[in-house]
Amino acid sequence: MIKTDQKIQLVDGSFTASEAADVILALLDEKINFHKLQRISWCEGSSDANTNYPDGRIQELQNEKRIAKEFIASVRSEGKRLRINGTLEISLEE
Repeated sequence: MIKTDQKIQLVDGSFTASEAADVILALLDEKINFHKLQRISWCEGSSDANTNYPDGRIQELQNEKRIAKEFIASVRSEGKRLRINGTLEISLEE
């Protein structure tokens, strides 16, 4: 029988504001870069390619990055630590 789902614990711990910023912003940057490369790949085959999806995701992720930076900056000024729990859930599409 084929396993149809998997969970990967990417991040789990307590971090200073600077450490949390490094982790969170690196993850967001990776996803932004993934969608930028996806958009380039789609355009290589056709200059008329519909890139609405990657364009929209890039914008959403850049907005999330801005929000995360603001939140972390407010925590940094208070000298508090942040708890990050990030689990990647993978499942087989039917």
